[in-house]
Amino acid sequence: MTIESENRIPVDFWFDAMCPWSWIASRWLLEVERIRPVDLRWHVMSWSILQQGVDLPPEHVEIVRQGWGPARVAIAVEQRHGNTGLGALYSAYGKRYQHQGRTLNRAAIVDSLNEIGLPADLVDAAEDKDYDDALLASHTDAMDRVGYEVGTPIMAINGVAYFGPVMSPIPRGEEAGRLFDGLVLVSGTKGFFELKRSRTQAPIIR
Repeated sequence: MTIESENRIPVDFWFDAMCPWSWIASRWLLEVERIRPVDLRWHVMSWSILQQGVDLPPEHVEIVRQGWGPARVAIAVEQRHGNTGLGALYSAYGKRYQHQGRTLNRAAIVDSLNEIGLPADLVDAAEDKDYDDALLASHTDAMDRVGYEVGTPIMAINGVAYFGPVMSPIPRGEEAGRLFDGLVLVSGTKGFFELKRSRTQAPIIR
């Protein structure tokens, strides 16, 4: 399918900075952005919020605890530096967390901010619960669109939102474009709700 250049397609993507499936889908969307006329906007959601009240194993409790800081800083960056700043921060986070295996602690967040040329003092938002209302609002916006039986990521095409896509590895080039074309068709099909199969491999983030 060919998408005419004048028909730009709004795409909204909600990510958790520590979710590998969000990372894969986001890198796919950056591929799509190069070859399809999309208007891509980033939004923050939070696995830490999703897991509130859930009985978790100890290792997951620590991941939930670690997730608050980078999410709050992402909200602060979005508020002060807009959507472009938020997207750049997410890419810098992913370089460190997904590729280098670093925890998104204070040092990694400062490194991320320095890489994209934003003030390092934004890291102070990591411990500032005043950002939690805006974080919850962004997260809830995503969940309200798809229901509360899903996780991250969430994507909306032309205002129609779904959980996912969940895939591995990252589609590249025209393969990425073809997948997007298919999802445009799906999003335009009234009454379409779900297409799913079991995952058979771990996330491949490169």
